[in-house]
Amino acid sequence: MSSPWLQSMTPVAPPTSANPGLRFMVYAGIVTGAWSGVVCLAIYGIGRLAGVPFLVVTRSGDPQAQVTWLAPLLVPIAFGVLGALAASLLLGRRRARLITLWVGTLLALGSAVGPFTQPGDVLWSTRIWLVVMHVVTWFLVVPQLARIVGDSEPGASVDRGD
Repeated sequence: MSSPWLQSMTPVAPPTSANPGLRFMVYAGIVTGAWSGVVCLAIYGIGRLAGVPFLVVTRSGDPQAQVTWLAPLLVPIAFGVLGALAASLLLGRRRARLITLWVGTLLALGSAVGPFTQPGDVLWSTRIWLVVMHVVTWFLVVPQLARIVGDSEPGASVDRGD
């Protein structure tokens, strides 16, 4: 006899009352984004100690601007929350886990293009370190949000009459 909740990432089907909601998704986005921000800040610090200048050309047209230490800390949090809000639109839908994972991956790849398309006077060391931060943020945020939203898919939980 097969139970429909066996596709859930949790070993025992949670009750339907425990399905994630908007508040839980935003909380997950803050937590995963904060962890990613801390790791990216450490990567930024190591890069600065190694002599990476982190000078980039901004959209405002400045010749080159220094990436401040706050950006690696706050940008992953912002994108974690935005990703959680977007993923919450899929709560309770079929294939929510896969959609979240693939759309999040495509968005992360799209954002990682930015460092590679910097003008030639931006050092490759800066570009590579920035891409590493994008990969870390993807790794810590997207799969976790996909797992959480996937637990709300139809059949991923059981109604225990709670």
